[in-house]
Amino acid sequence: MHSLILDIGQGGYVAGAVKTAAPVTLELLDGDGKPMRRLADQQSGQINFRIVAPNDQPVLRLTNMGPGKNDFEFDLQFMVEFADQGAPSRHYQSPAIASAAQDLARGIVTDGFWGRVQRDGTPLIEPLNEDEVIMTFVARGLERNGRIVGAPSNDHEYLERLGNSDIWFKSFVVPNSTRLSYQIARDVPEFDADFRSQRVALLATIQADPFNRHPWPVDAPDAFNQDSVVELPDAPDQPGMNGTTAHKGTLETFVFNSERLGNSRDITLYRPYQFDPANHDNVLLILFDAKEYLTTVPTPRILDNLIAAGKLPPVSVAFIANPDRAARGRELPGNPDFANMLADDLMPVLRDRFGTDFAAARTVLAGSSYGGLASATVALSHPDVFGNAISMSGSFWWHPQNTPVDQGEFVAHQVATGPRRPIRFFMTAGLFETGRMGVAGIVESGRHLRDVLIARGYDVQYREYAGGHDYVVWRGALADGLIGLFGTVSAK
Repeated sequence: MHSLILDIGQGGYVAGAVKTAAPVTLELLDGDGKPMRRLADQQSGQINFRIVAPNDQPVLRLTNMGPGKNDFEFDLQFMVEFADQGAPSRHYQSPAIASAAQDLARGIVTDGFWGRVQRDGTPLIEPLNEDEVIMTFVARGLERNGRIVGAPSNDHEYLERLGNSDIWFKSFVVPNSTRLSYQIARDVPEFDADFRSQRVALLATIQADPFNRHPWPVDAPDAFNQDSVVELPDAPDQPGMNGTTAHKGTLETFVFNSERLGNSRDITLYRPYQFDPANHDNVLLILFDAKEYLTTVPTPRILDNLIAAGKLPPVSVAFIANPDRAARGRELPGNPDFANMLADDLMPVLRDRFGTDFAAARTVLAGSSYGGLASATVALSHPDVFGNAISMSGSFWWHPQNTPVDQGEFVAHQVATGPRRPIRFFMTAGLFETGRMGVAGIVESGRHLRDVLIARGYDVQYREYAGGHDYVVWRGALADGLIGLFGTVSAK
């Protein structure tokens, strides 16, 4: 038997090991010399232990029950007095936040920090390495909480308060090519309710960042209907977004009644400048979520510019509106009746109104999110009508109810097991559209579908953007997709 007295003081932390060739029992004794904790029971080799001292001079007792009873060695790695214990100093990703924390520790107020924010705008962008920067979102003077909607984490991240100051912040490391839009929810109501009710309560306070210098749209009626935009220097060009041309297309809206679906919706037609129905280079774009792609994404202006610049052939568009939000959720995700309505009922009307019969190879379906999912599923079900699909952040995690677990990525499974169709795909996803809690997100399921399509011999173009589930990304992705499928080289 051997005893080791530790001169550490009550509450002290001790970490170490006993190295022994023979089996031993290791115990911690209390102030009366009685065992209070067994740390090892007839073990040999290296025995690691960690204790908090129960008194001023705790004792470790080693009992050797076999031969070679003196063949052991204590190795004490940490002995930390209670008075010396404390949380390690906080590391902040952002140098600006770290500097503000140091100022606060010295009793300096936050006026200098907010002066920099006023001067430089938000979010704060600080270099990290050749490929990445530190992006820090900030808010001033919140009372209870704050959340960022549109942040790179793909979740409604909480802001953290810096000490007891008026600085609330959250930092991310992002690529130099990042482009995103976001809003800040200030002092979200907190109350006793189910998870979803609490989560959507942020809609009561969500608004543009008052320190951001790039509001979008500029003419929004108020900050609650406005986003804040970030575009880093290496963000990719968005074709057609800059400038205007005198050669503008025309818009026409009519009401389309569907007996098949039992509803009505607006269809808005875009005809390019000097549209010629006899031109064999004509392309027809069927674009879902009409309201957003006529306003939030200025599709007519983008097409005017790209066609005038010779980057696209004449592209006509049928913007497909949703009768209401509930209908969107019923129709776009893998609904065969909706697909049949487009192919069998709407397309004859479009051919009549445009005065030409668009070939499947010159017809493309396009959309984002559920619209990106619909672009793929409708084309796969009617390849004789729709020979191309542009899927922007397609919801390929989706599957019908009661789908077997091993077929959760339904579209990928259908492609893998079904016949190959004569369809070209242009697919995009945002690097920030990742899954959570072990469930594949848009970027993971999009990559998987891409790989399955390629393995089956499909013509696939795939692109990822340093952004999220975001119209500010999709306004460039739509132009990229059209150029990728029908640009001047392929249009000849």
